[in-house]
Amino acid sequence: MKNFRFESIVVGVAIIVMGWIIGNGLQKRDSNRTVTVRGFSEKTVQANKVTWPISFKVFGNDIHQLYADLQKTRNEVVDFLKKGGIAEDEIIIKAPSVEDRKANMYSDEIRAGQSRYYATCIVTVTSSDVEAVRKLISNQEKLLMQGIVLANQDWRGEIYEYTALNTIKPEMIAEATKNAREAAEKFAKDSHSKVGKIKTASQGSFSITDSDATTPQIKNVRVVTTITYLLD
Repeated sequence: MKNFRFESIVVGVAIIVMGWIIGNGLQKRDSNRTVTVRGFSEKTVQANKVTWPISFKVFGNDIHQLYADLQKTRNEVVDFLKKGGIAEDEIIIKAPSVEDRKANMYSDEIRAGQSRYYATCIVTVTSSDVEAVRKLISNQEKLLMQGIVLANQDWRGEIYEYTALNTIKPEMIAEATKNAREAAEKFAKDSHSKVGKIKTASQGSFSITDSDATTPQIKNVRVVTTITYLLD
């Protein structure tokens, strides 16, 4: 009788222990059921900063006259910019570089019609008034009509930037997270599960690219988040 009771107690304890082990195993297995999804957000914005370098050349045979012509041309370029709405503190004038063809170590010959000296000067505009600068770029032929020889005619010379990323970051992260949640819920529905809490989450870096080659003033901002959800 005593042995029977003892065996019954042992069996009972064993059943309890096994039940705990099985239950714990199921719970642990459930906690390992996850789904990893990506959510993205994309936004089109206008550049809020532009840098436009204007490079021009002046030629001459007398070095003193060359500098006088350089000063005159530089003043005309700055006047053109100011009349177009560019503030003085948005204009940077780089020191000119002067070349003497006779001092050229590779060739000291001056061909017929060539000037001995030529100076190159760069006036750079950096402004937040993108539209004003774009209008000036479109009207830069006025400088040519004044006899100013522009050295860089390539439209790629201007650089457009978007510097207000911090103002749209929260909204875009929220949208990317929502996008990821919707993807996880669709997966859970197809697998007859429910989306639980977030297990891990990582935010990718923001990228800012030109909308296309012909409209560099329009930017595409994009961010991708990777989120792992627990499944119930």
